[in-house]
This record gives sequence, C-alpha cells and structure tokens, in this order.
Amino acid sequence: MSTILRRGFHVFPGLRHENPLGLPRTRTKPPEIPRRGGLPQRRPIPNVKKTVVVASGKGGVGKSTIAVNLALAMARGSRKKVGILDLDIFGPSIPTLMGLNHGEEPELTSNGALIPLTNHGVPCMSMGFLLPRKEGSGGGDAAIVWRGLMVQKATQQLLFDVDWRDSGGSELDALVIDMPPGTGDVPLTLGQLVNVDGAIIVSTPQDVALDDVQKGIAMFRKISVPITGMVLNQGYFIPPGSTTPFQLFGKADSFQRVADRTGIPSLAELPLVSGVSTSGDQGVPYTLWNKQDDGVAGEQWLRSMDNVAKRVWEALG
Repeated sequence: MSTILRRGFHVFPGLRHENPLGLPRTRTKPPEIPRRGGLPQRRPIPNVKKTVVVASGKGGVGKSTIAVNLALAMARGSRKKVGILDLDIFGPSIPTLMGLNHGEEPELTSNGALIPLTNHGVPCMSMGFLLPRKEGSGGGDAAIVWRGLMVQKATQQLLFDVDWRDSGGSELDALVIDMPPGTGDVPLTLGQLVNVDGAIIVSTPQDVALDDVQKGIAMFRKISVPITGMVLNQGYFIPPGSTTPFQLFGKADSFQRVADRTGIPSLAELPLVSGVSTSGDQGVPYTLWNKQDDGVAGEQWLRSMDNVAKRVWEALG
C-alpha cells in the first residue's frame, strides 16, 4: 500500500494527471470540471452531512489552528461526529496540530478510498499523511512540486475518495475543511464541485491581512459559497496577572469595518494566547489542552471558540 500512495509524488515526464495520489480506481467517479464553458453540478462530499470551510485570502493568520479547535469545539458541544480535512496541498499543518505527524499511512477500503486517521476522537485526512517520510522523521521532508492540473486532481481525490464513515457505518454530521491561503486552484475546485454549507473567514488585525481577506471574501461570493462569519485572531494580548488588553498588532477597527462593509457577522475576537501555540505544537488542540495557565486570556479564548462553534451549528441548521 505504501507504493500505491507514494508513487504519485515522484515528478517525472510520464506522471498521469488524472490520478496524482496513485489511488486504485474507485467505483464512484468524482465530478469533472469542464475544460470550456459551463459548470459541473455541485454535490455533497460522500458520507458527510454538512461542510464548513475555514479560509482566508492571507497566509499565516491561524486558519489551521482555528480549524482544528473549531472542529473539537463543535464535536464537544454537540456530541455529534465532526471530521477535519486538510486541503492545503503544499503546506499541510493538520498532521502536526492533531498529533498525527508520526502516524501510519492511511489504509484503503476495498473500493480504494482512503480511511482517515483519528486522534482526539476526530477523523482527519491530509496530504501530509501521504508524503514520503525518512525514518524517524515527522513527515516534513518531502515537498509537493505540482502544476495547477495536478493540484486540481489531488484536491478532487481528497474530497471524493475518502471514506468518512465510522466503524459502525455512520456518516459525519459535519466536516471542517482547512483551506490553503490565496484564491487559486484549491478553493476554486472546492467551490465548483462541492455543496459548501458555510465558510469561516479568519484574519489578524493588520491592514495587510485584511486586504487579502477581502479578496477571499469576493472569491467565495463569486462562486456562491455562503459565508457564516468572520473571526479575528490575535486581536489583543492580556499579560499574565492582568485584565487589561493590549492590541499589539493594531486595533480591531479595520476588521470591524470590513465586517460591516461586507455584511458578514463578526463571530469572535480571539486574544493572543501562548498556550494555543504550545498546545498545537504538541499535537493537542487548545480546546483539549489540560495545562491551561493563560489566565483571563485563555478563558476568553476558550469561551469565544465555544461560541463560534455554537453559531456555526445554528447556521448549519
């Protein structure tokens, strides 16, 4: 099985674009994007009831961290089945954040579909699980060097060639998808092929981030993806032993203006909390972190994330 999954990552002239992950042919065929004119008919992701994307036009604003904690908060607050799909082809972060960067390769079903890896009770799938690894490595050695068509096909396979059912055959109530930065092949492929039920837009307070975020909002609206709300990450810092917030990266005024101008609800303004980074590096999302000693800021972060999860469920119906 290792050969099946890894042979697609060797770059050579004869590489077949239609099956970049090297998976066995499945019985179901994913929808195709027409080469010229027209759009494919969107459809749900197999065995998934609701699909939520976490996105931003800007990189480095904390999308992946928000995505994993949102998924855990959604599952914990509702006792429903929630999964995570990492669609960042070139820089997958979910394996590290979910403590799965040393996990085994995904197995395949009899139909050739990928079986997600599970940790903290949440099934996960990521390109990072499929990359070749050196012995004793965490899986960060290989790089994907693909052009657009290869990225589109890999995205289709991650969307439609994963079996999200649990051992009892039950499907997911919701799938949280961690999107890559920008407005390129991956979000366009998702928007054209999948019925997306909601999008969470993440930004930091700086204008340079918000400029790109507005491009991301415009892209989602152009491809008719509903936007549930915006989350401001690293909005302020509360020093230990204090209750006074300091806006290290600028005031939240610009963020609020963008939310007001676009008519998108502001779901939360998350503080800058050191434990969020520490817990993520150790593969335990902050929502589950049992060493929380971040004082008022940590409490506000957790409370805000629980509120975001609640509002997402309400929007999903």
